[in-house]
Amino acid sequence: MGSTGTAAERSTDAENGPRHHGNRHGRSEQARLAVLEAADGLLVEKGFAAVTMEGIATRAGVAKQTVYRWWSTKTEVLLDAFLTDAAEELTPPDHGDLDRDLRDHLRRLADFLGGSDPGAVLKALIAQAQHDPVFAGHFRARYLDEQRRRDRLPLERAVARGQLPADLDIATETDQLVGPLYYRVLVTDGPIGRDFTDAIVNAFVRRQR
Repeated sequence: MGSTGTAAERSTDAENGPRHHGNRHGRSEQARLAVLEAADGLLVEKGFAAVTMEGIATRAGVAKQTVYRWWSTKTEVLLDAFLTDAAEELTPPDHGDLDRDLRDHLRRLADFLGGSDPGAVLKALIAQAQHDPVFAGHFRARYLDEQRRRDRLPLERAVARGQLPADLDIATETDQLVGPLYYRVLVTDGPIGRDFTDAIVNAFVRRQR
């Protein structure tokens, strides 16, 4: 779904894959990915208010009933699109070295939040959550909790390797590592380039000395 290309390539495969009776993709994984890709693209191009279930179906080349079979609202479609991208792009690599792991993860997170289509989807979903308490709880449980688990992985692995103390407050340190990125993306709209993410890692390393 995002501009990083992985999901987009899958959508291209969906376009070129076998055709099915009933709609262009049938009830296949290809159709599901095409719907998610379409939702991402429409939001980036037109904004949240202009995205409709009918528009998503048309863009994806499937029947409207196919979309409604899997999702009840456009917000659900966008959330699933975003979660798919996040799971693919935001799982921290394990290089066996804490410094490298943190720099790599924060750079990837910064690119994802500030320079990709999923970043635009995230902003729209957070805005929706501000006036929809039910969705806010759903969003928190499905994305924020899971992403927080992923963000903790570099520190948890380093503790297991003995590179960090066993009594490290992982939750607080994770907040201090990733919090500034979300703040700039969602509040100040400031730059979050490599210099910024590396400075965050440098500050973390100094705290551990």
